[in-house]
Amino acid sequence: MADLGLPVVEDLEPIRNAGAPRRRSSGRRTNLALAVLVPLVVFTGILSFAVGVDLQVDPAAVHAVLALAVALLTPWKSAVVRRGLRRRRPSRFISAALGTLVAVALVSGLVQAGGWTDRVGPLTVMQVHVGAGIGALVMVWLHYRSHPVRFRRIDFDRRSFLRSAGLAGLAALVWSAWESTVRAAGWPGSERRFTGSHERGSHDPRGMPVTSWFNDRTPRIRASEWRLRADGIGLGLSDLDLLPRERVTAILDCTGGWYSEQDWEGVRLDRLVEVGEARSVVIRSETGYQRRFPATDLSGLWLATHLGGAPLSPGHGFPARLVAPGRRGFWWVKWVVEIETSTRPSWIQLPFPPT
Repeated sequence: MADLGLPVVEDLEPIRNAGAPRRRSSGRRTNLALAVLVPLVVFTGILSFAVGVDLQVDPAAVHAVLALAVALLTPWKSAVVRRGLRRRRPSRFISAALGTLVAVALVSGLVQAGGWTDRVGPLTVMQVHVGAGIGALVMVWLHYRSHPVRFRRIDFDRRSFLRSAGLAGLAALVWSAWESTVRAAGWPGSERRFTGSHERGSHDPRGMPVTSWFNDRTPRIRASEWRLRADGIGLGLSDLDLLPRERVTAILDCTGGWYSEQDWEGVRLDRLVEVGEARSVVIRSETGYQRRFPATDLSGLWLATHLGGAPLSPGHGFPARLVAPGRRGFWWVKWVVEIETSTRPSWIQLPFPPT
């Protein structure tokens, strides 16, 4: 029979599949999901640190659900890691480090939510949780650099959407079951605030923890030598005593994982400085720590000199500290020595102070 130049049967498969879409492996889907979820977990964690008022959707709850979604991907990711370890690529250590950090972040997050302990050796549980989360984000970036996986059009089809919705729904169901278990068991985590913080020493100043931001150390300030510069005008403690002093009950919610409701006494900031054309007000500490507030917020901020009816202790900000209801603890500047109005907007500063 003459050869007509037609392809034989075994040659038809490549032709038949030439226009077919590429298959999505479970490993690729898992890596893409983690590339999206881990940054979202870190972002919502940062957001829950920043938010001090109760919202309709709490960032801390969203953060927890996303973290559980990462945990639910463990069986598929572990298979990917095992295959990678057999290939003995240099990047296998990145995968191992990523898995370890994610596990530490998840376990420390559950411990924080359960409220069983505050510390892990010299570190607080929250410090371990945050450190592991940031480390995991770095490992995700390094992992992506060594194994770049790019999104394709087929990654956004109906099947992918249903898988994502199913994962989110299952994570939310697991979180709801966890919360119900915590409440039913009467664990300490059942009383935590919407931010995830646990109550410590409310209306008992001696029971309220003493914490500072990173490298701040408690300065020893003599009352007779302390001076407050309020827009260039020097004031001492005796001068503050001549101004109307108000009592305000407010919750100090620390990013360290605790909150405490206390009775504070002090002078409202709009009695200390004239706003005029200012757009923001900078509050500075003896240590150099500072925060910038909108000028319109002055009527809701106090320079407190007393806590629970007694002068502030050095650890809690003696001789004067800021009381900022509705804001997390890192806004409550301690050992205040300067209040300065500014024409700059309040958002010209880092979301969190670097030191």
